[in-house]
Amino acid sequence: MGDPAGIGPEIVIDALRGCTSAERRGVVVVGDVGSLRRAAEIGGPPLNIVPVSAPAEDVPGSDVRVIQVGSVPDDLELGVIDGRAGALSFGFVTTAVDLALAGQVSAVVTAPINKEAWSLGGVEFPDHTSALVRLTGARRHAMMLATDELRSVLVTVHLSVKAAIESLTEQRIVRTIEITHDELRSQGIATPRIAVAALNPHGGEGGLFGDEEIVTIAPAVRTAQKAGIVVSGPHPADTVFMRARRGEFDAVVAMYHDQGLIPIKLLGIDDGVNVTLGLPIVRTSVDHGTAMDIAGQGLASGRSLQYAMTSAQRLVEAKTNHSNSGEMP
Repeated sequence: MGDPAGIGPEIVIDALRGCTSAERRGVVVVGDVGSLRRAAEIGGPPLNIVPVSAPAEDVPGSDVRVIQVGSVPDDLELGVIDGRAGALSFGFVTTAVDLALAGQVSAVVTAPINKEAWSLGGVEFPDHTSALVRLTGARRHAMMLATDELRSVLVTVHLSVKAAIESLTEQRIVRTIEITHDELRSQGIATPRIAVAALNPHGGEGGLFGDEEIVTIAPAVRTAQKAGIVVSGPHPADTVFMRARRGEFDAVVAMYHDQGLIPIKLLGIDDGVNVTLGLPIVRTSVDHGTAMDIAGQGLASGRSLQYAMTSAQRLVEAKTNHSNSGEMP
């Protein structure tokens, strides 16, 4: 459900209102019944929101089934960053992951959390991704942002630009290329075509604008090519996303957060999905935050969350079909 003080409850309700009754029966919300009922009262047709003890439990006549985790304090204010809300939203995540690892749900779709609230609530992780990696025991991971037109995978994520540049290594880039290749294959793309973005303007212009392309990125591309991966680059970042959108590449590996996310969000923030690669479970998320400034006002749209739900279903189906085909990633 995400942070109960943010727009999480509202977008969950809005997304589920956009589903058919049959689709809603396939969804269980991990969160707080009271928060969701309050969100449902803001506007739109009524929904019957009921607590359940397990994802398989069916309640006749229910529209939204909720696994209750913790208790939202009565004095929790919407739109205010609160450590109690952060701790609760972390509990929602851990419960959802446990259900997925136990095979009780086929995918986890996360509404936004607030990183400051997590910190105030004593959560040791800075974000969803780092928490998911630890909770699932994943050996490697990467963040992919995707729309129907473009996929972007990040080598570095929540670091300052300076720190991101300093942390770029050949091994780190190769690992991201390999994860991207394996994930796309598991989704049914037999031979993924991967482009690697340059760091500096014009790809560094042969070292005139920086040597990271020569020293680090190009060697990583060659190493991945020797492993049989169809990958090329480094390509100038100001044109490689356009080329991928036109169909030349299946994914772009970007060096840092904003380089990879700006093209995705330019195509439409409501039509993008965040996918964590390398986990033993399917996890997707919205690509926006908790929007504290509009929480509780009935202005938040569940379109991105609904897209994340649809994407999760597609990923589950693609991975299942790939597994049943007998192919190895």
